[in-house]
Amino acid sequence: MIHITLPDGAVREYPDGATALDVAKSISEGLARKVLAAEVDGEVWDATRPINKDVKLKLLTWDDKGGKSTFWHSSAHLMAEALEQLYPGVKLGIGPSIENGFYYDVDLGGRAINEEELKKLEDKMKELAKHNSVYQRKEVSKADAISYFTEKDDPYKLELIQDLQDGNITFYTQGGFTDLCRGPHIPNTGFIKAIKLTNIAGAYWRGNEKNKMLTRIYGVTFPAQKELDEYLTLLEEAKKRDHRKLGKELELFTFSEKVGSGLPLWLPKGAMLRERLQQFLQKAQLDTGYLPVITPHIGSKQLYVTSGHWEKYGKDSFRPITTPQEGEEFMLKPMNCPHHCEIYKSSPRSYKDLPLRLAEFGTVYRYEQSGELHGLTRVRGFTQDDAHLFCRPDQVLEEFKKVIDLVMYVFRSLDFENFTAQVSLRDQEDRSKYIGSDENWEIAERSIMDAAAEKGLKTVVEYGEAAFYGPKLDFMVKDALGRSWQLGTIQVDYNLPERFELEYVDSDNSRKRPVMIHRAPFGSMERFIAVLLEHCGGNLPLWLAPIQVKALPISDKFGDYANSVVAKLKDAGIRAEVDDRNEKIGKKIRDTELMKVPYMLVVGEKEMNEGKVAVRKHGEGDKGAVTVDDFLVDTLEIIKKQLAGKKD
Repeated sequence: MIHITLPDGAVREYPDGATALDVAKSISEGLARKVLAAEVDGEVWDATRPINKDVKLKLLTWDDKGGKSTFWHSSAHLMAEALEQLYPGVKLGIGPSIENGFYYDVDLGGRAINEEELKKLEDKMKELAKHNSVYQRKEVSKADAISYFTEKDDPYKLELIQDLQDGNITFYTQGGFTDLCRGPHIPNTGFIKAIKLTNIAGAYWRGNEKNKMLTRIYGVTFPAQKELDEYLTLLEEAKKRDHRKLGKELELFTFSEKVGSGLPLWLPKGAMLRERLQQFLQKAQLDTGYLPVITPHIGSKQLYVTSGHWEKYGKDSFRPITTPQEGEEFMLKPMNCPHHCEIYKSSPRSYKDLPLRLAEFGTVYRYEQSGELHGLTRVRGFTQDDAHLFCRPDQVLEEFKKVIDLVMYVFRSLDFENFTAQVSLRDQEDRSKYIGSDENWEIAERSIMDAAAEKGLKTVVEYGEAAFYGPKLDFMVKDALGRSWQLGTIQVDYNLPERFELEYVDSDNSRKRPVMIHRAPFGSMERFIAVLLEHCGGNLPLWLAPIQVKALPISDKFGDYANSVVAKLKDAGIRAEVDDRNEKIGKKIRDTELMKVPYMLVVGEKEMNEGKVAVRKHGEGDKGAVTVDDFLVDTLEIIKKQLAGKKD
């Protein structure tokens, strides 16, 4: 007999070889019909896989991240089965689940799939799903795996097998389809009730531009048609909110192939938005003891060899810049932290000097493959709201909590209310990806978890998501459409101070190593602005809007009055301008609405004679006439409340 410990602490006894589905059935038949997979001692398994030892078990349904991921990965296999039936001889690459759905990379031998054929593929998947085919797991030897895919003439699978260890290879079969896969999968295809193939793109095999370009087919599935319908409605809304579309409409940023892919150009209004965000955080930082620094856009290669970044990422993300002097190499700055370590080291430090908080809006450059570039969310040049705190070990917890407070202030001011704090720790098995001692890692991990607990944050733990030099707290924010984004991050680092031999003189005159905290509430300015635009649909909060108020004179006769109103608003710090085009007032109002300016002030003869303005609020229409002074007082009060994280 084996003992199964459930999430509520209850321990149940089952025969050796019982499955998670057996456990679910023993609780209720209704639950068993919902179980898609199971978490066994922290690892996601097939619900039908035999358990042969005492374990901790969590049953996973559609409501669980692991359940959705398993559902979508199984759907990728269903799509592969349909592809083989519709396109004999198709060669299969990989087919993982992603955040919203799945994809499969395939080699169609020069054929292309159009929208009509995509619909046929979708229909074939629906037909196959109704067969209720069981997903069957089978362990195979490396020799047998090679033999199977050699006979099938599937070169991409054969290449994947070469990287696998004999004894750790599994196949999954459903219906007439068998794939190389470590799983897990849902019990059978009958769970897949609603299917939509959403997109076709190109993708280099294994992400390498030197390899063949494959066809990547994206899809999403659900256990009920209603859920798919709701998702497609959200998808349409997401298209309207796409930051690339809004960036063009609102005249915020652009890209130029002559400048280079992944290198955004900020237009005047976008620059105003960006500068306002930067000023907002700079003020908050100065108020809480941060010191501004500036570092160059390049650095000696040796700097990144010392930090460990070259060893970890150099071949993929960075390329040295040579100079006429033999052996001298520089790099475009890929991160700011090594530079800040050298600033710390530039002067002797005492325990009384700590914590030392150095902050910089530093632009960095990293090579992203062209197929991965996407608007502002994946670029090759971006600016981080970077800061590095150097502190004594006894100060780490308090400093970490203060950074959490700063992140919360940013989120409140921008109306990001739905978020989870992700505690990102080392991989529990593979420690080769990380530098530093186990002792320092354990101290750092404990500091993060204690700080999050003391601040009452809703947290989840993700193993294997830590930075190579230390654990971190990542803020996963859900936007207005329920999509999850990683924005702010805080990281504890005992390793870079060691690598750069940073020291301070303690109260007993001994030399000690400081602890380093990396933090970036925005993450990168580019990505943060992209997420913010999509979250609010371009309707930026009043305090942040590039143009907060636009005065609209009914005719040229009232242009001088409109200009005097704008001058008064500007004197008070309001970003305002006059629409003095020779257009009818209706067109001016429509155009200003499209530009999502928060307030319009319509002025004509009555308003001029009474010293008033007719106020229109974006999306809400006419708010009546008020004096300029009253409008100014109300507007400044709204801005003050927003910056304090309060509702209008």
